Amino acid sequence: MLAVTARRAVPWGLGAGWTPGAVLRQISALPGYTLPKDVKIVEVGPRDGLQNEKTAVPTEVKINLINMLSEAGLRSIEATSFVSPKWVPQMSDHVNVMQGIKKFPNVSYPVLAPNLTGFQSAVQCGAKEVAIFGAASELFSKKNINCSIEESLERFKAVTVAAKEANIPVRGYVSCVLGCPYEGKVSPSKVAEVAHKMFSMGCYEISLGDTIGVGTPGSMRDMLCAVLDVIPAHALAVHCHDTYGQALANILVALQMGVQVVDSSIAGLGGCPYAQGASGNVATEDVVYMLHGLGIHTGVDLKKLTEAGAYICQALGRRSNSKVSQAMCRL
Repeated sequence: MLAVTARRAVPWGLGAGWTPGAVLRQISALPGYTLPKDVKIVEVGPRDGLQNEKTAVPTEVKINLINMLSEAGLRSIEATSFVSPKWVPQMSDHVNVMQGIKKFPNVSYPVLAPNLTGFQSAVQCGAKEVAIFGAASELFSKKNINCSIEESLERFKAVTVAAKEANIPVRGYVSCVLGCPYEGKVSPSKVAEVAHKMFSMGCYEISLGDTIGVGTPGSMRDMLCAVLDVIPAHALAVHCHDTYGQALANILVALQMGVQVVDSSIAGLGGCPYAQGASGNVATEDVVYMLHGLGIHTGVDLKKLTEAGAYICQALGRRSNSKVSQAMCRL
């Protein structure tokens, strides 16, 4: 959609007095190109960023990190995961984390609860929002959660029904929206189908995840065009990995197409388990820097955010994957 309107715009400025800047101003005035004034960032570092760490991260460190992120002004912080410690041992302290963090006003602390048992445990610990995760790839679904896409949706239905009765909002994740490590290219129509089913069963927001970070602005545009046919933009989020260095560009395309929610991870925590040594989640610091440079309000204090990133990186004994943090340290 965006590419078509942009191509149509260019001839308007051709002729005497034409400049690239004039064309860009005309393009930016087109419907579908305008940027949102406000973007909500969903911070996934404490859960998605830390869950695959091989060494156990102390509970106190997780609590301190979440509190620092709250103080930085983030409105949604994914705190932990209520899954079996057998499968995700790093999240086995979920009860202590939920009980130990400060609950800042106007900040939500969603937790992952992929089945009814996890949902019930999360609610008992005071969770006010939960998330479920599916996939647009059959092979990925079977290897990641040991069931087909349809079977996973049946499991999720039990969670959404219970959540509705308890007045608990549910967020849905769709993995592999721009590519799968097992199937390769994923059809935009398949992404739209799975996303729509999750939205229809009660998920208030669907986060579209480029799990292996192979997406480009072009494939992001094509996928979103398909999804936007069945789900309104205000109910969508993007979750981009930076494996190929395309995350910020892909996010910008999503913003231009009406998406107003972006997932990101402090210090770029998370990695990409399907590409050895590659970066994974896009860094929250880099996303905030870009958004502020575009004049978009986030409510996030970048200085406090980089302090939170420095804290967790020191605790993990590694360098931040955030380009902004690296640059600010040099300066």
